[in-house]
Amino acid sequence: MSIQFRILILVLMSLALFFGFLNLFTPEAIFYNFDRLHIFLFNLCSGGAILLYFTEGKNKISKKIIVFLFLTIAYAIFAFLKIYIPVLIITLMLVAIVESARIKKFSLFPFDFFKSDVPVSAKFHQASLLCLSMGMVISGLVILNNEYLGIINNFPKLQLDTFFLGFSFPLSLITMSLLFNLMKDDGHIILWLKNIGFWFVNLGVIIFFLFIIFEKLIPQVFVTSILFATIIMILYLLLTLGKNLQQKAFLVSGMGFLLYTAVTGILYIIYEVSPDYVSENYKWLMRMHSFASLYGWNLCGLAIICRFNDFPLKLHSHRLIAFHWLTVMVLAPLGCYYRFFAVIATISFIFILYIILFTRGKTDSIVTVSK
Repeated sequence: MSIQFRILILVLMSLALFFGFLNLFTPEAIFYNFDRLHIFLFNLCSGGAILLYFTEGKNKISKKIIVFLFLTIAYAIFAFLKIYIPVLIITLMLVAIVESARIKKFSLFPFDFFKSDVPVSAKFHQASLLCLSMGMVISGLVILNNEYLGIINNFPKLQLDTFFLGFSFPLSLITMSLLFNLMKDDGHIILWLKNIGFWFVNLGVIIFFLFIIFEKLIPQVFVTSILFATIIMILYLLLTLGKNLQQKAFLVSGMGFLLYTAVTGILYIIYEVSPDYVSENYKWLMRMHSFASLYGWNLCGLAIICRFNDFPLKLHSHRLIAFHWLTVMVLAPLGCYYRFFAVIATISFIFILYIILFTRGKTDSIVTVSK
């Protein structure tokens, strides 16, 4: 990945985090939802471009990726300004770009999902691309319904911001692909468990999202609990079968973030069930949940993709991992309430991105590099 593209990714991701704090620095009379830019710049713009880069498998950034990146930035700006006609037009172009990349690498219909001889890492990779396309299509349909057609209007959760959150799922799936790519093959039982992990993660997320739309809280707890158990199983497989590479330590840290998001998600749903629930009282919990998901778990996968051919790096460093957790779990949530911590969290995140994107390093006591 070129230096110029890495600089652009650093800028976009840093801006994404800062937009999450921007309401502290703007007058209350400004009613724009800066969280949209917070989500788009990280998930759709940066994450989507990195996913396409990984799919193409070339060191050089192609013109297709550059076009995709600038289209997603335009998408983010128009969606933020609530100018939806350009968003719908751009959606068609973005879906065409993603699907052309997916079909070229895999196939038109995802038959590989049902083949036992196809590596689970490849299944997660294709699912990631398919999820990105479907997320954009579904968001476009929601825009058509809510802003222009009004055919479905009796579901309070059928809102754009609910579906825009779905742009995080493709990044989660591509990180899963990296996890399974690190695992050794070890017999039919392990292969069976890997495929169970694939189906439980994908179907679990889809079913969970449907329960959110239909506001079924108890089933949400049930599905989230199954996903939590699946994550525990995948973590066990990673620890026991993961190749002894630098990437493993950073991905294990990422799994820690993912487990945290599962726990906080279950807690939030339990609070929703309680009779004295008021959403404003639990915004802090959802903030911690989203930070751990985006800037913890998802960043771990994107970081490895960005430097895929550059190892050894410092991604396995005790200090970097600890500082990453401090920034995501302490500084960033405090930054939602205090300007001082918002600035400190942003500076800390920029430093982490710099280490990830631009520095090299040697091994330390966590792992050794396999040749």
